[in-house]
Amino acid sequence: MTTITASATISYSGTVAADAREVTRAFLDRLTTPAVDDDAADTVVLVVSELVTNAVRHGGGTFTLELTECPGGVEVAVHDLSSAMPRMRTPDLNGGAGGFGWPMVHQLARTTSVTPRPGHGKTVRAVLDR
Repeated sequence: MTTITASATISYSGTVAADAREVTRAFLDRLTTPAVDDDAADTVVLVVSELVTNAVRHGGGTFTLELTECPGGVEVAVHDLSSAMPRMRTPDLNGGAGGFGWPMVHQLARTTSVTPRPGHGKTVRAVLDR
């Protein structure tokens, strides 16, 4: 298996989630043996969108998205500037305050992890099936 990695550092803009989804689709399109099926690709893109949105909202706005091919899957890593760890919370069904993304990432991913970065910040990882 040839390892393919894509990395992009993105600062906040009104199109940050769309930009991250575009980078992800281009990365997934390059994976050919085996190719990522459409449903799996949609799931990876959704997880990227959620993790990037969380990095913008809670992680200081600047982040690095790293996508790596791994055996049977794709690893999504988002590095941000905040040392605050994500937490599960009851989704806000009425006020629009969120709470849906992190539980959804856990549900969709094969594995998730959060690790502090040296100095400051953290890396949130999710491994998804292809």
